Amino acid sequence: GKALSGGVIPVSAVMSSNEVMLTIRPGQHGSTYGGNPLACAVAKTAVEVLVEEGMIENAEKMGHTLRSELATMDPSTITNVRGKGLLTSITIPERNELSAWDFCLMLKDFGVLAKPTHGDKVRLAPPLVLDEAQLESALEAIKKTVGAYNAKM
Repeated sequence: GKALSGGVIPVSAVMSSNEVMLTIRPGQHGSTYGGNPLACAVAKTAVEVLVEEGMIENAEKMGHTLRSELATMDPSTITNVRGKGLLTSITIPERNELSAWDFCLMLKDFGVLAKPTHGDKVRLAPPLVLDEAQLESALEAIKKTVGAYNAKM
């Protein structure tokens, strides 16, 4: 929940349809941070900044470019690409005792941090303020990592 306030103060929220939310009865759900006026004001301002600075549109545009470029890379190394906005997942199959963890370690050496998850997945979570030059740099690092990963096999 910290991201809702821009990392400034703990705050969280739940969004759902009426169909789901109306099944919760009083006393069935609680919140550690619910009702904190300062946290709510900070979260409201953080959401306003997201909208005013066009971060939502930027995430959509840059995320589309990121996934399009990833999809053109070696399909034997990056076997699946998916995501929404800038949050992107690639599948790196295990081969010759190399794994998504090893891919992430190699990627770090080229200047990009990512998280291996669910065995063969790599989670890419760039900042919402990512610009084109930064995206190009990250994509170049990923290309180099694919090459280094393949060279170790």
